[in-house]
Amino acid sequence: MISIKALVAESTGLTSIPPSYTFTRSPDDEPVSDDPEDSIPIVDFSLLTSGTPDQRSKTIDQLGKACQDWGFFRVINHGVPESLMKAMTDACGEFFNLTEEEKREYGGKYLLDPIRCGTSFNTSVDKVLFWRDFLRIVVHPQFHSPTKPPAFREISLEYTKRTRELSKGLLKGISMSLGLGDTYIENALNLESGLQILITNLYPPCPEPELAMGLPPHSDHGLLTLLIQNGISGLQVQHQSKWVNVNSTPNAFVVNIGDQMEIMSNGKYKSAVHRAFVNEKATRMSIAAFFTPSLDTIVSPAPELVHRETNGPAYTGIKYQDYMQLHLSNQLDGKTSLDHLRILPA
Repeated sequence: MISIKALVAESTGLTSIPPSYTFTRSPDDEPVSDDPEDSIPIVDFSLLTSGTPDQRSKTIDQLGKACQDWGFFRVINHGVPESLMKAMTDACGEFFNLTEEEKREYGGKYLLDPIRCGTSFNTSVDKVLFWRDFLRIVVHPQFHSPTKPPAFREISLEYTKRTRELSKGLLKGISMSLGLGDTYIENALNLESGLQILITNLYPPCPEPELAMGLPPHSDHGLLTLLIQNGISGLQVQHQSKWVNVNSTPNAFVVNIGDQMEIMSNGKYKSAVHRAFVNEKATRMSIAAFFTPSLDTIVSPAPELVHRETNGPAYTGIKYQDYMQLHLSNQLDGKTSLDHLRILPA
């Protein structure tokens, strides 16, 4: 299937989108809030790792509140060099500037191939195609990288290492915020053998942005996601029945928790539903680093958290590989994958 980038390039003076990309808006698409009170929480990572005991305790509380109230937050003073973040963004841009033939080498036949380049989400089941090209790479436990552009491997390897360290620190803080101790999540979900997946999304200018969708409302299937953007906004998160713009912030990561965190926390921390919009003037690019349990780990509510609840477990356990396969092989639609595991109160 032709990429969106090629479609735009080959259709000089494109004024409308093909019918297959026309997305029907749902009634809950509005309102979109720009209220300052709806601003995304900010977590200072340096206080979590290097602050005084009092600063660290307050930051852990802030982290827990952000996870419970939003499932989304920004991280500042995170230790990943701004120059590396820019180099990673540039390298991904260079990848999408390769010829269609060069990118086709990484087309991949299977959803779980270690390197996969494509368009939309899952074109075999998508009823409507999304205005999005992507590059998906598994970078841990085994590191993979396309061979082009030449600098991509070196830059992405360093970026993988630095974001992995950041994710470990955040997950320790989140684990402590749940009262589980700082290593519970790491050990219970076997994170050392878990996947780290790098996904770069390209959203070229769209002649009818009000009809198209970059990615529809969905939650992430993993545990934690770290995201950077190229300075062009287009991300929105659902919060208290409103959509909130997540504007691009220099030298900060946008972090959201995924479905496995919701399961493990027995619903205390809920995965955030978010979506990507497109615009008619500028190309937006985002780079997401996904962190997941190991494929053979059965993810279920933490026993200690279940014991604190009067209603028992809120979700049935599932092997993470089975959950990821369920998520990737179906349409992207809210939290439908997670809904399969909910246990209704008796």
